[in-house]
Amino acid sequence: MPATVTAEVDLGFHRPGDLTATVPAEVRCFDCRRDDVNLLVSDGDDHRVAAFTSIAEFLDGGDLVVANDSATLPASLPATGPPGEVVLNLATDYGDRVWLAEPRRSRADPGPLDLTPGDEFLVGAATARVVARHPAIDRFLFVRFDADPYEVMAARGRPVRYGYVADEFPLDAYQTPVASVPGSSEMPSAGRALTARVRDRLADAGVGFTTITLHTGLSSLDAIDVPDWRDAVTPEPVTVAPETARAVTETRARGGRVVAVGTTVVRALETATTPDGNTHSIDGFTRRVVGPETGARSVDTLLTGLHDPETTHLAMLYAVGGESTVRTAYDDAVRHRLRWHEFGDLHLLRADDGRR
Repeated sequence: MPATVTAEVDLGFHRPGDLTATVPAEVRCFDCRRDDVNLLVSDGDDHRVAAFTSIAEFLDGGDLVVANDSATLPASLPATGPPGEVVLNLATDYGDRVWLAEPRRSRADPGPLDLTPGDEFLVGAATARVVARHPAIDRFLFVRFDADPYEVMAARGRPVRYGYVADEFPLDAYQTPVASVPGSSEMPSAGRALTARVRDRLADAGVGFTTITLHTGLSSLDAIDVPDWRDAVTPEPVTVAPETARAVTETRARGGRVVAVGTTVVRALETATTPDGNTHSIDGFTRRVVGPETGARSVDTLLTGLHDPETTHLAMLYAVGGESTVRTAYDDAVRHRLRWHEFGDLHLLRADDGRR
């Protein structure tokens, strides 16, 4: 079982196995669009289900939506190494052609694999040599390429895909409509339905919009069995521009909501926000942990997907909306048969601050 945040935090709940979105929304039916997903709206213990395209109705003029503009890389590479044919999923670029990576026997079988420093993978004509194992996570290791990893991905890579997605979809299916800065191993999927028509409706309602950049690693890191779950939080590149920092600080100062699109945005803004509540520009890496014990200083509303039981993302949801709200919301999500994972439905979770 994956590590939990603290012994007092319960991250378990029952999710039927068939509540998984196995295809993108626009593939489910002939005339569907990618924003044709459901939206679960939670205010305290009040939950309702609406069309995602109506999200502007649940926000106020003067609120600010903050999305992640990181674009998804074709970070899953077919490779051959000591275990034979494997899938080499790249997680994070640490420079000098060194990447944190997860070799898998298959999309559905993560290992760990019996590998040691010096072992090599062949990816087409390129070689990726194991330089070190991750100090806390057996399944992950650091590899150095003898060629430009981005050229290797462009030539050989595919989007990272797990066993619950049966078909292969093009990289465009794993890009959000606001993606502009390549760097994520997996799509910041909470923003997948932020189409131009949704953003136009937000603008018409007086809701502001801005972006941060946080290059996401592999979601499989969120379900790692280690004694302390913080050991599974690896540094990820993050940028919060000065204009974004100002917009967040000014929105909160005048009483508007800051709506984070995805847990990556929460981590970015919490990294950039000082204890006095002011948000500043940053450009570097973050290992920021957000949970009930830390709270959230910069964000009071979160638009996110639906997360699996025992994953640490749930602790971040508790920090924003409270454990009781999240747990009753997930009961409603199961009852309404909402869909989980990157092609699934979305959840607008608002702090119970009396404004509803």
